[in-house]
Amino acid sequence: MQTGRYTLPALPYAYDALEPYISSTIMTLHHTKHHQAYVTNLNAALSQEATDVTSQIALQAQIRFNGGGHINHSLFWKNLAPAGTGEARVEAAPRLVQAIEERFGDLGKFKERFGKTLLGLQGSGWGWLVKDAEGRLEIETTKDQDPVASGKQVILGVDMWEHAYYIQYYNNKAAYVEGIWNIINWEECEKRFLGQSALSL
Repeated sequence: MQTGRYTLPALPYAYDALEPYISSTIMTLHHTKHHQAYVTNLNAALSQEATDVTSQIALQAQIRFNGGGHINHSLFWKNLAPAGTGEARVEAAPRLVQAIEERFGDLGKFKERFGKTLLGLQGSGWGWLVKDAEGRLEIETTKDQDPVASGKQVILGVDMWEHAYYIQYYNNKAAYVEGIWNIINWEECEKRFLGQSALSL
């Protein structure tokens, strides 16, 4: 049996560092309660022994949901940075921006298309910019805590679960989506695009 296999990663900034775009209250709850719950439940599922097919299926569902939550949030924290810092400047991602412009026309068109994708999500889920096996940039979504399919490199992800914004923005998801562009860690996105940053869990 495996116990305590995964731990909650520390944030690379203070809980209030992303204000005013994401409040300290949201960041504290999101990290210490929601993400911690995924880690705790993932470890609990991994420690169980399934003795029959029904139990195995149930455990797989638990591992997928909580493991996906752990992966997605670990990616999310790292692709955010305090507004005004060098990491949050789009100039920190020249190669990625060039690829975005080639794929989507320009950065403004990309942000508009990505935003529409985020706001079009029904229920809970995530919006992603990914690079596929052929090196092509694509915008896609995943439901609930499903991770991006293997074989695709996550460049940027945005959490569209209500717990990511509701306390601050209520039902104004558009304001949350608009504001988050101020705290994107473009330096990290560039590293992911170039294959220089790997997720460590």
